[in-house]
Amino acid sequence: MIEFLQRQSRHLYPGYFAMVMATGALSLSLWYLDIPLAAEMLLYFNVFVYLLLLVLNGVRLMFNTRDFLQDLNDNGKGPGFFTLIAASGVLGSQFVIIKDMFTAGVIFWYAAFIVWIILMYTFFTLIIIKKSKPLADESVNGGWLLVVVSTQSLAVLGTLIAGSSFTEVMLFISLCLFLLGCALYLNIIAFIFYRLMFLKIEAMALTPPYWISMGALAITTLAGSVLILNSAGIVAELEIFIKGFTLFFWALGTWWIPLLIILGVWRHIVNHYPLSYTPDMWGMAFPVAMYTVGTVNLSMALELEFLMVIPKLTIFAAVIVWLLIMTGLVVHHGKRFKI
Repeated sequence: MIEFLQRQSRHLYPGYFAMVMATGALSLSLWYLDIPLAAEMLLYFNVFVYLLLLVLNGVRLMFNTRDFLQDLNDNGKGPGFFTLIAASGVLGSQFVIIKDMFTAGVIFWYAAFIVWIILMYTFFTLIIIKKSKPLADESVNGGWLLVVVSTQSLAVLGTLIAGSSFTEVMLFISLCLFLLGCALYLNIIAFIFYRLMFLKIEAMALTPPYWISMGALAITTLAGSVLILNSAGIVAELEIFIKGFTLFFWALGTWWIPLLIILGVWRHIVNHYPLSYTPDMWGMAFPVAMYTVGTVNLSMALELEFLMVIPKLTIFAAVIVWLLIMTGLVVHHGKRFKI
C-alpha cells in the first residue's frame, strides 16, 4: 500500500487542492441559491478529496522529499502549494455556512493560518535568494495569484468565525488579510498583464490557471462582502471604504471574464490546441463558481437585488465546467489504472 501511495504521489501536481477549492465554491454557490441537498453532498465529497490529498501530499513529503522541495522552489510550480491554504479556508467556510459548525471553522482557520505563515515566507524567501532566476515570461502566470486567493480565503473564514471567539481581534485580522490580499493582487497582476500585453504569447502558454486572474478577484469580492455583512468595530468605521474597494475588485473581475473566454477560443479553436484533462484545469472551475458566490454576497452587502440576476445565470456555467472537468479526471485516471 505504501509503495502504491509513494508511486502515485511522486509526481503529484502541487496545485491539486484547487479541486477542493472548486468543489467548495460550487457547493457554496448552490447553498446560496437554495439548492441545499446538492450543496451538502458536495461538502461530504469535498471532505473525502481533502483528506485523500492530505495523505498523498504527506506521503510525497516523506518518501519523495526531493521532488517536493524542488517544486516548492520552482517559480512556476511553487505557487500551487498555496492551494492547500485556500482549500482549507473554503472547506472551513463550507462547514460554517452549510452546517453551522463554527468549531470546525475555527480549527481550519488556525491550521490554515499557521501553514500560510510558513509557506508565505518560505516560498518568497526561496524565490528571492535563488541564484539562477528565470525570465518573467517563463515563470509568472495566473498561478501566482493563488497567493492572493489563499490570503483572502483566510479573511473570509476569519470573518465568519469572528462571532464565536475574539470577535474584535478576528475581525481586525480578517480586515488586514483582506487589504493585504488586495495589495498582493495589484502587485502580481501588473507582471501578468505586462506579459500578456507586451510579450509574445503562445497558445500552449495560456494555461487554465490564468482564470485565477478573475478567481482572485472573485474571492476578494467575497471577503469584502462578508466583512460588510458582519461589520463591527473598526470594520464598521471603514465600511464605506470597504464597499467601494469591494465593488472595484468585482468590476475588475467581471471585466476579465469575456477576455478570458475570447483567449480560450483563440487557444483551442483558432490555434487548435487540444482540450484534454490536466490537473491545473481545476484552476478554471474555481473562479467561475467563486464569482457566483462573490456576486451573491455583494448583492446582499450593497443591497442591490438586481445583481442576483448574474449568479442565477453563472451557476449553470459553474456546474457545467465542474462536471466536465470531473469527467475528464475520471476518464484520465481510469486510463492510467487500466495501463
